[in-house]
Amino acid sequence: RTDGVDDNMERYDLVVIGAGPGGYVAAIRAAQLGLKTVVVEKDRPGGVCLNWGCIPSKALLTSAELYENLKESERHGIKVNGLSFDYAQVIKRSREVADRLAKGVEFLLKKNRVPLIAGTGRLESKNRVVIETPGKGTQQVEADRILIATGSKERTLPGLEVDGKQILTSYEALVDTEMPDAIVIIGGGAVGVEFAYIYSAFGCRVTVVEMEKQLLPGVDIEVARELEKAFKKKGIEVLTGAKYHSVEKFPGRVELVIESEGDLKRRTANKVLVAVGRAPLSAGLGLEALGVELHRGYIKVDERMRTTCDTVYAIGDINGPPLLAHAASEEGIVAVECLAGKREKGVDHSHIPACVYAQPEVAVMGLTEEQAREKGYEVKIGKFPFLASGKAIAAGHEEGFVKLVVDKEYGEILGCHIIGHGATDLIAEIGLVRALEATTTEIAGTVHPHPTMSEPIMEAALNAEGRGINF
Repeated sequence: RTDGVDDNMERYDLVVIGAGPGGYVAAIRAAQLGLKTVVVEKDRPGGVCLNWGCIPSKALLTSAELYENLKESERHGIKVNGLSFDYAQVIKRSREVADRLAKGVEFLLKKNRVPLIAGTGRLESKNRVVIETPGKGTQQVEADRILIATGSKERTLPGLEVDGKQILTSYEALVDTEMPDAIVIIGGGAVGVEFAYIYSAFGCRVTVVEMEKQLLPGVDIEVARELEKAFKKKGIEVLTGAKYHSVEKFPGRVELVIESEGDLKRRTANKVLVAVGRAPLSAGLGLEALGVELHRGYIKVDERMRTTCDTVYAIGDINGPPLLAHAASEEGIVAVECLAGKREKGVDHSHIPACVYAQPEVAVMGLTEEQAREKGYEVKIGKFPFLASGKAIAAGHEEGFVKLVVDKEYGEILGCHIIGHGATDLIAEIGLVRALEATTTEIAGTVHPHPTMSEPIMEAALNAEGRGINF
């Protein structure tokens, strides 16, 4: 043969490198479409999200919320004597949850007859992947298409070298069984905010340092302000427009210098958590030799997730923001359906929600009010606070609001911004609304059960149309 393909080598329709929420979902969908598929994974199935991110952190957040609620239970007429916590057990439970789900992913791959090869994959050519397995040497497989889903890793800062004891990233924090008396979190994005809540709920003194002028940079400014207000009420110190300057380590403590508004502030803590974003895991894949174009380490793709090499696709964190598990899964399905000839349309990232699971929760989708105005839309705002919701008051979750950014001419939902209890579940309704191209009229005309936390979405739609009832 003249195409460089070895007839004696195992051949597939698709090789997926990475078994995270993008890779394993793509592999299963490919198998459903009749493609002979194999997955290569150097760690455990489920990727960073399941093993070292989304899932174990949500287990920690659930434990933190439970403990916080118990501390405040007397106002509900429930007295708890001798309340305490075992943080090692909190961590242990989170690891058990991750382990259980990792086994679930293995089962799903087996159920769909997708073989899983343990090892590190590298592209030898546009149709060949070399897999190196520690202690077992290398093997090669060939395929018509290669899909890269290797994800990302934690970023660090110069001078803040991670030691796993006093200087941590989220990776180390997820297995650290010692609750500090005080911690400084560098970074006020989703990861920093979630860990700030966890540590604070268990009684740790928390300082969050964010370089931008608001927590959760990029979200609607009203949401960011509401979150900062809620955090300060919990005793969390929030320093925005501030950045890390230097650190000095001593036995049992660290001394940080933070630059804020031209002044230097000093903070003493037991630990520092570095939460300044993530970096793509694209090195060592052999991409450059195949002409795969990268930008700042991220693989450039078109709307169908195809790279500049026609046989290579890339999904999830490796192709850039949004760095979200559910975005990776959707991109995986789109990539596979496109390469299989079952789909023409790519991914509309404006329909992908972003969620933060601290309390109060934050969930956003689409344009902020500022972005909509910058794009030339004439907008109207529909807003409804949870403090006017019967269910929220009864449940003791009065913080936050629903905010709809609406195109004044057609009633189209340009964006939705929710902060409050259950926000990450409520946002799915807006996802469906946007997918169906419904308007505030359809939302307002949908009977929402009373009393529920979902009613504020209907009420916000009514307010956008100038016919609000309960606020």
